[in-house]
Amino acid sequence: MSAPPPRRPPRTGGRRAAAEPVPPAVQQTVRELVDLSPVLTEVGERFTAAGFQVHLVGGSVRDALLSAAAGSRRVPGDLDLTTDARPEQMLELLDGWAGSTWNTGIAFGTVGAEIRGERLEITTFRADRYDRESRNPEVAWGDSLEDDLARRDFTVNAMAVSLGPDRTVTDPFGGLGDLIRLRLRTPGPAEESFADDPLRMLRAVRFVAQLGLTPEDDVVAAMTAMSAELGRITAERVQAELSKTLLQDAPRAALELFVATGLADVVLPELSALRMEIDEHHQHKDVYTHSLTVLDQAIALERADPDSGSPDLVLRLAALLHDIGKPATRRHEPRGRVSFHHHEVVGAKLVRKRLLALKYPKDVVEAVSRLTFLHLRFHGYGRGEWTDSAVRRYVTDAGELLHRLHKLVRSDCTTRNRRRAAALAETYDSLEARIAELSAAEDLARVRPDLDGNAIMELLGLPPGPEVGRAWRFLKELRLERGPLPREEAEAALREWWAGQQG
Repeated sequence: MSAPPPRRPPRTGGRRAAAEPVPPAVQQTVRELVDLSPVLTEVGERFTAAGFQVHLVGGSVRDALLSAAAGSRRVPGDLDLTTDARPEQMLELLDGWAGSTWNTGIAFGTVGAEIRGERLEITTFRADRYDRESRNPEVAWGDSLEDDLARRDFTVNAMAVSLGPDRTVTDPFGGLGDLIRLRLRTPGPAEESFADDPLRMLRAVRFVAQLGLTPEDDVVAAMTAMSAELGRITAERVQAELSKTLLQDAPRAALELFVATGLADVVLPELSALRMEIDEHHQHKDVYTHSLTVLDQAIALERADPDSGSPDLVLRLAALLHDIGKPATRRHEPRGRVSFHHHEVVGAKLVRKRLLALKYPKDVVEAVSRLTFLHLRFHGYGRGEWTDSAVRRYVTDAGELLHRLHKLVRSDCTTRNRRRAAALAETYDSLEARIAELSAAEDLARVRPDLDGNAIMELLGLPPGPEVGRAWRFLKELRLERGPLPREEAEAALREWWAGQQG
């Protein structure tokens, strides 16, 4: 017997514990980074001269520290600042100096500005309380930087750098230490933070993928206990966070947290439903784990393709959701076998319904649904029964999604049997080669009838109308079945078809 794995030391999840002092070397690095931005220097000078504090804050500080640790000397774009100045005072200070300002967030104390190509959002210190029914804050101005930092979502986002002459780093909740140790904590009790804004639970999921952070036990416990609160958040905001998570380099661990805490049950229950019990004979694979592996493999193929437009949200959604029709179509067959007949048809409908509910754009919904519907088509290939017509239909049905379909189908092979995996890859290679050969001889990317609408009307003596459309569709099917035809053959076939229609 192997020895049990060592137990992880218990986490205290200590709230508001005294933060470690920021090391002088880090202080110096931050000063140097801020000084790289003339705009930040000038903002600091302008606000300080008027008697106000102003600080770089939140994700801007976090990302600057991460870039410094990676050896990059830059301040991230779209900078977030906080100040004790009120909104009207900010606008006065920016007037005549900023290239442009906007005040769409002024009710929440935020003024936006663009200064020599740099975009900034400057927000008055806040000490909000939240209406825990609607999640809307009761906006209240704060009097101190620390109070403002205390209301932020996580300690790694609760750090600030003064833009005054001293460039002091303020880190009251140990965010720097958490960033170094890759841990995710909240400045106050996690339950209070998530009750204020349940969307923070999805941000926690995203930070697992984006920053490689591990949430503390109390954070996970609060997410699990409060997952139903996510139902208070609008579909648009949920979708934005889910998409950001999927678009990270390695989202798998984040998605596992998403499912394990029950958050997926609230916003993407079809993903949780994939955790079906494996049959007693283990003759079918764990569909949930399989789907995550398909996503991993699709991301690898996407990133290896310089023309794929990585990261590709459509491909990633299709990889994650391509099998969501399986729970509804599972049937236990004789000799312990399990079948999922037509799960691609059911899955395509479920994908469309769920993504529309999450307010994804219609083009994304249709593309992911189409890929789900088509992902099994390839498995009829390789035994010699696919004609050129079948290849043309595969290409035509996929349309502009063909390259994504190639990646999805290849990623869908998760067998541990190396011989079988190699055989499937070789078979798909042969299909792609055959598509290339037909494409060289025919324009498969744009299969159209050999006669256009005007030629159809002239040949059959028809006015514009539905009969012309039916004739066009007949010729399109003929083109898919037989490939390009000489005009005389196409005209003869059309006349014969039309004569049959008249009988």
